[in-house]
Amino acid sequence: MPGSSSESSAYGAQSSVATTDDIELAIHLPLPPSLSTPAASSLRSVPHEERGRALRPVDKGFGAWSFLAAAFIVQTVVWAFPNTYGVFLSAYLNDSRFVSQPHAHSILPLVGTLSSGIIYCSSPFWDAILRRYPRQRRPAMWLGAFMCFASLLGASYATTIIGLVTLQGVIYALGASLIWQPALSYLSEWFVERRGMANGAMFAGTALGGLFLPLILPPLITSYGSAVTLRYLPRLPESRVQGPSRREESQAWMKDWRFWALLLINTLQGLAYFVPLVYLPTFTSSLNSSTLVSALPIALLNGAAVFGRVGLGVLSDKFSPWLLAIYALLLSSISTFMLWGFGGGATAGVIVFGSAYGLVAGGWTSLWNGFVKPLSKGDRTNATTLYSILLFSRGLGNVISTPISNALAAEPVPGTLRVHTGFDVDGGRYGSMILYVGSCFAAASVLTTAGFVCERIMAKRSS
Repeated sequence: MPGSSSESSAYGAQSSVATTDDIELAIHLPLPPSLSTPAASSLRSVPHEERGRALRPVDKGFGAWSFLAAAFIVQTVVWAFPNTYGVFLSAYLNDSRFVSQPHAHSILPLVGTLSSGIIYCSSPFWDAILRRYPRQRRPAMWLGAFMCFASLLGASYATTIIGLVTLQGVIYALGASLIWQPALSYLSEWFVERRGMANGAMFAGTALGGLFLPLILPPLITSYGSAVTLRYLPRLPESRVQGPSRREESQAWMKDWRFWALLLINTLQGLAYFVPLVYLPTFTSSLNSSTLVSALPIALLNGAAVFGRVGLGVLSDKFSPWLLAIYALLLSSISTFMLWGFGGGATAGVIVFGSAYGLVAGGWTSLWNGFVKPLSKGDRTNATTLYSILLFSRGLGNVISTPISNALAAEPVPGTLRVHTGFDVDGGRYGSMILYVGSCFAAASVLTTAGFVCERIMAKRSS
């Protein structure tokens, strides 16, 4: 029929046009993601009602600032005991139960070293696990809080040095690292442009506990003993931040010379920084100071570190981290030689050294953001990984520094004639230790200066 023939022709023409349009659309529109891709996997893992929910703003707002406040409190509690172990060490060395045991003077300092060193060194391990299972960060923090509580409670009943090393040193550190690492990973999610300031504020919390605890511990230890004192531990707050989905990240930073230079400098800084934290209370006790006065330098050190970390954190958002690092490391070396070495023959000199040292050396970790930002290239996952590696190298320096300082303290400085300097305290026992700390800072400042010069030369060549 003529009508049917014309309708068929029209239908065929429309089909041809539709087919052509479909082909063009197929070329320009991507296929829906496969259920096996990471994108689809992350979509499946997010509840339907949360997919359309707007993310809270970074660098501002209640969410960011409340996280920073919570992280500050967490760091204050977690690091209070490792940063003030010198007070416990002084008490243990005067406790007949422990000091009478074999090798007490060389093993007891390891408790503080392990408690802080394991937190640092385990950071890359926990970072790899939490990147793979980000939604397990909150349960990890609860587990860590329980381990910290149980370890200190158990240490209060310990009667052997090995028991103290295991409980107050190793188990406490493992629990603390389960709290520390999730908080560090959340920082990179909540702060981007102001991450240096946030980093400094969070790390300032690690020093705040070390400000008040040395002033609280001596009266408690004197009245109740170290065992009962260890049983006072506040409850850790709960984090309510939601975890991100997993994604692949670039590791181009591993081929960047700045990363390896920073790693070496950071390790040198760690080799020096923790020695005064362990030995200042016993050093001050050697000057015939009271128990409370002996704890004052370490308290002021940690208190000054709060200001140093916040200040350098803010400055790292605006100025070259290389220049700030040169300033911090050089002044740390000078303060060690001048204030601890030459001025440490009197209690007042040790107190001044503690304050100055905390201000200039205590802010080092706040500079990490300035170094990490150009290496991570805006990738928050890379930033957290780099922080973890820096924590590991710093912890490595911490762990290695204890046997080195123990060996240096075993022999007095030969040929010492002065009697009114820190080099001669307790028969010159601490002289080599002071030289070691100051020299490590000096070497780190030289390497940092070389790194700054190299970066400037390369920047001029590329421009």
